[in-house]
Amino acid sequence: GTIVQVRRDDVAVPADASDKHEERRLLNAALDRADLHLRALADSLAEQTDAGHAGIVAAHAEFLSDPELLDLATSAIDAGRSAPFAWRAAYEAYADRLAGLPNPVLASRAADVRDAGLRVLRELTGHRMGRQDLPLGAILVAEDLTPSDAASLDRTRVAGFATTKGGSSSHVAMLARSLDIPAIAGIDPRVLDLPEGTPAILDGFRGVVRIDPSPDERVRVTERRRRLAERRERELAEAFEPALTTDGRRVGVVANIGSPQDARDATAHGADGVGLLRSEFLFFGRPTAPGEDEQAALYAEVARTLDPGQPLVIRTLDVGGDKRLPYLPMPREENPSLGERGIRVGLARPEILRTQVRAILRAASAGAWLRMMFPMIATLRDFRRARELVEAERRSLGVPRVPIGIMVEVPSVALLADRFAEEADFFSIGTNDLTQYTLAMDRGHPKLAPQVDGLDPAVLRLIADAVRAAHERDRWVGICGGLGADPQAVPVLVGLGVDELSVTVPTVPAVKSQVRELSFGQCQELAQRALRCDAAEGVRRLIPAKEM
Repeated sequence: GTIVQVRRDDVAVPADASDKHEERRLLNAALDRADLHLRALADSLAEQTDAGHAGIVAAHAEFLSDPELLDLATSAIDAGRSAPFAWRAAYEAYADRLAGLPNPVLASRAADVRDAGLRVLRELTGHRMGRQDLPLGAILVAEDLTPSDAASLDRTRVAGFATTKGGSSSHVAMLARSLDIPAIAGIDPRVLDLPEGTPAILDGFRGVVRIDPSPDERVRVTERRRRLAERRERELAEAFEPALTTDGRRVGVVANIGSPQDARDATAHGADGVGLLRSEFLFFGRPTAPGEDEQAALYAEVARTLDPGQPLVIRTLDVGGDKRLPYLPMPREENPSLGERGIRVGLARPEILRTQVRAILRAASAGAWLRMMFPMIATLRDFRRARELVEAERRSLGVPRVPIGIMVEVPSVALLADRFAEEADFFSIGTNDLTQYTLAMDRGHPKLAPQVDGLDPAVLRLIADAVRAAHERDRWVGICGGLGADPQAVPVLVGLGVDELSVTVPTVPAVKSQVRELSFGQCQELAQRALRCDAAEGVRRLIPAKEM
C-alpha cells in the first residue's frame, strides 16, 4: 500500500463575535449534531463488533455534556468570543488539565476530549468530519487513533494503520482486531516524517512497516497474502471440526459476542458456543435501562441460535470506568479503573442487577447450556452478595439453578483462586484487565501501553494458579481476553491447562486450526519454560512467529 498521514489539523476560526445569543445557538446546534454523529458511530460499532467497544465511543459523547466544559465555553462567548474560538479554547484547556493530572488513567482521557471537541469544532466551522479521500490500499499512520476514528475507516480502501502511541491491548488495537483490520501500535515515530504516497508494506504479524519495498519484496508479500487467503479458506472449511491436539486433548474454542447477530456469525464460523456475551449491547444507545421482558427475550434469542447443549456465558452488566450510561449517573472518579465498575455498579444499584438476573434465569430454558458470570469480582464478599441476590431471585421465579462463575481479572482473585473455586462454578480469565492490574500499567497509556503484554511471566503465574486451583475442585477455566487469539500465546495457554479459549468471531477458525497442530505434552513443557522467564520478551522468543 501507500502511506497516508493522519493529522489533527487546526481549523482557522474568528476570535470575536457581536451577538452572544447567536453564538450560543450555534454552539448548541453543533453539540447536538456531534452528539448524534458519535452515537450513530457507536450504534454502527455495536453491529460490527460488540457493545463494549461501542460504549467507549458513546463515552466520547458524554464529554459534550460535561458542565465544566460547557461553562468554560459559554463564559468565553459571554465575554465576546465567537462560538468556534470559545469552544476550541474550552476543550483544549479541559484536555490540558486532564493531561496534567498525576493519575495516568485520567490523563489518557485527554485524547478522548480532544477527539470529541474537534468534531464539534468542525461542525461549527463547516469542516465536518467525513471520510478522507483515500487511495486503494492506504496505510494510515498517526500518533494515535481513537475508537471513533477506527470505526469511521473505509475498509474497502484502508489496508491497515500504524500508530506511534498505544499498545496491543489498547482499545483501538482490540477494535482493529475485531474489525479484522491489520494494525500496529507503538512503532518508530519517524514514520510520521514519511511523505504522502510512500510505498510501504504493513506487516501486522511481525509488527513492522517496511518502507519502499523492492520489487522482490512486493512479489513475496503478494504471494504471502495469497497463501494467507488460502489458509483462511481452509480453516473456515474445517472450522466445525473439534479443536483436538495431536495427542487427544480437546480445547473448547468459543466466541466473544455482543449481539444476536454476533451469535449467528459465531455459529457460521464454527464456534463451539459463546464464552462471553457482553450484555452491555442492551444497555447502550438508549435513554432508559432495558426491562426484564426485553432482556429475557434477547438472551433467549441468542440461546436458540446455538446448538442444544453448547455453552452460553452471559456476563452481567459491565460498566463504569470508561464505559458510562446516561441514565446511570456516576460521579467523576479520581481513578475510574479502580473505582465503581463491573459488579460494584450492580451491587450499588441492585434494582439494575436484579432485573438482569431475573431475565437471565428466565432465558435458561431456551436451549443452550446457559451460565451467568459476574465481572470485576475482587473479594469473596462481593461474590457472595451477588450470588445471594441470584439465589433469592431464582427462588422467587421457581426455576432451576444455573452455574454461576466469575471473571478473573483482578489479581486478588487469582491469588485466592483456591477459595473462590470452592464457591464459584467456573472461572473466565479476562487477560486484558488482569494484565494491566498486575503490571500497574494502563493499557491505553500513550507511553506504557506497548509494555502491557499478557505473556508477562507474572500474569502467566496468576493464570497457572487459577487453573490449578479450579481443576483441583473440578471447575473449568476459560480465557476471554485478547490473549486467547494471540498465536504466540495459544500454546502456552493450552499448556497451562486452560479448558476453553473465547475469542473474537473472525479468529475462531484460525484458533481451532492452531490447536489441532499442537501437542498437549509439548505445550505443557513450553508453559513451564515460560513461567521461568524473566519478561514477556523472553516468553515470546520461546515461540517464534510462524512464517506464512
